[in-house]
Amino acid sequence: MRHVQVLASDAFEGRAPATPGEEKTVAYLVEEFRKAGVEPGGEDGGWIQSVPLVRARVEGPVKAVLRTGGRTRVLANGEDLTLQTLSPVDRVDVVDAPLVFVGFGISAPERGWDDYKGADLAGKIAVVLINDPDFETAEPGAFDGRAVTYHGRWTYKYEELARRGALGALIVHETAPAAYGWDTVRSSGLSPLFDIPREDAAREHTLLRGWMQRALAESLFDAAGLDFGREKARAQTAEFKPVALGDARLSASFDVVRDEVVTRNVIGRLEGAQRPDETVIYSAHWDAYGIGEPDAGGDGIRHGAVDNATGVAAVLELARLFAQGPRPRRSLMFIALTAEEKGLQGASYYVAHPLAPLETTAAVLNIEMLSPDGPTRDIASWGKGRVSLEQDLRRTAEAAGRSYSPDPNLEAGFFYRADHFAFARAGVPAITIGAGLDRVDGGVASGQALRDRYFADCYHRPCDRWSPEWDVRGQVQDVDLLYALGRGIADGDGWPAWEDGSEFKAVRARSTDARAAAP
Repeated sequence: MRHVQVLASDAFEGRAPATPGEEKTVAYLVEEFRKAGVEPGGEDGGWIQSVPLVRARVEGPVKAVLRTGGRTRVLANGEDLTLQTLSPVDRVDVVDAPLVFVGFGISAPERGWDDYKGADLAGKIAVVLINDPDFETAEPGAFDGRAVTYHGRWTYKYEELARRGALGALIVHETAPAAYGWDTVRSSGLSPLFDIPREDAAREHTLLRGWMQRALAESLFDAAGLDFGREKARAQTAEFKPVALGDARLSASFDVVRDEVVTRNVIGRLEGAQRPDETVIYSAHWDAYGIGEPDAGGDGIRHGAVDNATGVAAVLELARLFAQGPRPRRSLMFIALTAEEKGLQGASYYVAHPLAPLETTAAVLNIEMLSPDGPTRDIASWGKGRVSLEQDLRRTAEAAGRSYSPDPNLEAGFFYRADHFAFARAGVPAITIGAGLDRVDGGVASGQALRDRYFADCYHRPCDRWSPEWDVRGQVQDVDLLYALGRGIADGDGWPAWEDGSEFKAVRARSTDARAAAP
């Protein structure tokens, strides 16, 4: 808890990348890895992997005006909608851009789905729904029922609409399909954006991006003579075609400050005794959301105690435990990743510039949001990964007299919201492990209620702070399990693998074949 208390303290200013809070965080992590007894695992024999990023922040007021049905409405940024850009411009000026509803904005020929039907989106702002078409339908369809696919994530919506040449993209916020409330959207939407440097950034991003409140969407549809609910139901079918939102036109203008920053992954390493060229990674993201608008008590620091000082503390403790114990057969890397909250940027950069070959990386065990609410009978992983690591976690839990709980909230899309996903896309077997819900004191109902309260009140907000009232016995149990799981993989002969039905199995097979064919 010393690690959590320090990292989530006011002095660390919410640990936002490229701020004084990062400087303090990186210095702390380097010193704690050194004290743990592991070796530097970063670039050039040091502890650091530099991660260059482009930072884009809105400067000054945001002006947004909606004209529809002969009426003009001034929109408030942060209240009615949020507006940002990652396009390489120093000012956004959109004048009377027409709006078109594109349903869920999905192009998935492998699922027989195309929301675009050849529509020309040049010069237009697309209004798009969050999540997948199946989320609220009575029967599962092309998108795995309520278990969200990557097509349901907001990142996919922006990526696909940029590929389609849209001028802008506005996602309609609804709490259940998004899996978080408007306060979380607002907090993120008023914070700087980060991206990897791109030569073709103007093609990779729409000029304008953001979210709108459902109430705004409903009024927009009403003015166009459409019913939002009926149009949403139509979008849940493969026959959907884009529809213009009447004569609606949006104008928006704001200044943008873009600069290049360098943030950092912090990496410790323990060389394997027998197979040092094979690697098991423990990871957690160190960043949080920095300083934002003050809450009712005047606190503007978004401390990130549960999310994710607890995960970082676990990685530091695991490094210490392994350094003090018998040397594992495979090498271990302990990585505190940057900029997860900015789109998995630190993990994605590592994957593009690995410091141990990905094809000989046996597994990634990513750690997120351990519980401050006492011990649980179970431990959980995020999403349905279709990877053998889930069964390894089950066996490890059962050997300790506990149980494994698959993600009970697949519709939240957590599999695509944590750093392990960047590794998975490259074929490396990877999972994110977090706290279970079956509390020893109160059971699943109690655990679910506490988790719901955290996401409703504290997620990405100042009240995610450390408290001396935390009951950390559950975190201790979970770290014990994580140690046993990693020890088993590091000392074992087998290779974790993706199962049938995983979209990452073929990627791993290609990298394995390339490794076998190498001279």
